[in-house]
Amino acid sequence: MFDIGWGELVVIGVVALLVIGPKELPALLRTLGQGMAKLRAMANDFQHQFNDAMREAELEDLRKEAEKLTDMASIATNPIAKIGDDLQKAIDQPIETPASDAANPLAAAAPVEPPPQPVAEPVAPKRAEGGGA
Repeated sequence: MFDIGWGELVVIGVVALLVIGPKELPALLRTLGQGMAKLRAMANDFQHQFNDAMREAELEDLRKEAEKLTDMASIATNPIAKIGDDLQKAIDQPIETPASDAANPLAAAAPVEPPPQPVAEPVAPKRAEGGGA
């Protein structure tokens, strides 16, 4: 973790023995050990809480996916009900109509004219051929 070898630990121990003294060194090491144990316990608690939160998030994702699959299965088993629901939604939606010609740009641009009616040509009466007066 810190890349400290045995030789470095011996040097740290000798310096601690000279600076702190032989009488107070065991109490200092005991306090240091207790502090490290508390630090490890807090780190483990944090890690467990984090893992629990991750499991809950994964379970929520799985729950949503299961609901989607259930919906898809109900649609697959009863497609007529789905079609009926879609038709009912389409019927319930109001149809939007423009309030005026200004709201409809196509109506203002080109007025609609009725198609031309076929014109019948006048027919002249036929003359009788042949003898007559």
